[in-house]
Amino acid sequence: MTRQIKLGAFLQATGHHVAAWLHPDSQADAGLNLAHYRALAQEAERGKFDLVFVADSPGGYGNPNDIEVYQRDGKTAHFEPVTLWSALSQATQNIGFVATSTTTYEDPYTTARKFASLDWISGGRAAWNVVTTGADVSPNFSVPAHLEHSRRYERAEEYIDVVKGLWDSYEDDAFLRDRQSGVYLDPAKLHLLNHKGEHFQVRGPLNIGRPPQGYPVIVQAGASDAGRELAARTAEVIFTANLTIEDAREFYADVKARLATFGRRPEELLVMPGIFPVLGGTEAEAQANYEELQALVHPSVAWSILKRHYAGVDLSGLSLEDKAPPLPADTNGSKSRLKLVSDLVEREQPTLRELYRAVSTARGHRTVVGTPEQIADAIQDWFDHGAADGFNIMPPVLPTALTDFVDQVVPILQRRGLFRTEYQGPTLRENLGLARPANSLARRAAADAAAPSAEFAQAALG
Repeated sequence: MTRQIKLGAFLQATGHHVAAWLHPDSQADAGLNLAHYRALAQEAERGKFDLVFVADSPGGYGNPNDIEVYQRDGKTAHFEPVTLWSALSQATQNIGFVATSTTTYEDPYTTARKFASLDWISGGRAAWNVVTTGADVSPNFSVPAHLEHSRRYERAEEYIDVVKGLWDSYEDDAFLRDRQSGVYLDPAKLHLLNHKGEHFQVRGPLNIGRPPQGYPVIVQAGASDAGRELAARTAEVIFTANLTIEDAREFYADVKARLATFGRRPEELLVMPGIFPVLGGTEAEAQANYEELQALVHPSVAWSILKRHYAGVDLSGLSLEDKAPPLPADTNGSKSRLKLVSDLVEREQPTLRELYRAVSTARGHRTVVGTPEQIADAIQDWFDHGAADGFNIMPPVLPTALTDFVDQVVPILQRRGLFRTEYQGPTLRENLGLARPANSLARRAAADAAAPSAEFAQAALG
């Protein structure tokens, strides 16, 4: 089959622009409006998108101690994603649901249980976006301090192994539910994990059957070296932020090359950069739409965006018209986002105003302003030239920008043979072209049963 683009709708309540909630086309109460999200999921499904995705932070967004900025943040109140997607799965049939859950501040047993439940409730359309949580939200979780970057990734690696092992607690046909014999479960098809590692001790079994997809699809978004290595080892989809095709191609080639170390093939990991499309009937109209959004950014919000990237750097003596100084050399937060913004500063030498305008729109993701044909061209260019397998579409304002993309850009991609006109199957794995994983614990049990005992082996050797 001819290779086709994968599309995700990356939903941010009122839209991805930092000032989207102020735009008259947005739904101001979107963060807690179920009907709004239901309509978005159905709109993305009408456009034959593979998945919808919401980002999440276990400690919320923004700093409540900086009340001048916090009071203006449209992301302060929003749904927990697994709960939200469980509800919306009942209003859709084919589209997949990607929910974010942290490996730093949650427990693997709970994570395994809730994503298995989402997979069952949705009929095999769940995906887990694995994050290590760059922001320090330790005060909300009764832990003494935020883990250091490398330790977060070490914990995440073990965490994912535990979750997968728990999903394999039962073989697919373990539940007999035989009323005549009175046997509900075949004990030969129950497997205890009995995991004892550096970070976790988990016996199992999970208290739910093996998910319809075997495992919900594993998604990851880290782009640091540790993040790339984790993705190559465990992820099936990776979300990434790249501003230039050169950076995107380097990232794509690097993560694909790492797969061989773990016995995996390039097609087993789909790379999906984010793209922030600002549409207009003409280039001038699209640019006007973009400038209308930019004009809504409050100065205090602009400075907060800059300070977030310049942690530890004193900007008090500078104005927005001054050249952006070099960024800090390191962070315990998101290393990949620090590098992306640092590279932008070095490459383009922007003023602080130009810098915040660049990162306030899509937080470091690629912004494309133009006509539907130009947006489609930009998508095809990266897809055809080794920079992406698909894209996370980041509508600037919701719901209107998603509808515009579905109505104006998707048909162009379909006419070019780049995107589906119908879904391939009922599960997210089928639509993404990903295989259903075998049960690792059943395989281990079969290998143990086939292996000769130590006594037998010693006798055989004489």
